[in-house]
Amino acid sequence: MSLKFIGVALLCAFFMMNIVFTQFMVHQYYYENYVNVLIFGGLNIVVFPLALFTYKKTKSEKA
Repeated sequence: MSLKFIGVALLCAFFMMNIVFTQFMVHQYYYENYVNVLIFGGLNIVVFPLALFTYKKTKSEKA
């Protein structure tokens, strides 16, 4: 398997994690669990730069 396919798979996984964390954050906010909202918001902030880094690495690789 090419390294570029692994990068794309990682990128998909990171964006899926962002979607799931955002969904959990909204759900917890609705039920007023604000500590969990802060936890999932922090996880979103941590995962998004990882996705950007993976995108830049995958984009710069040769096919």
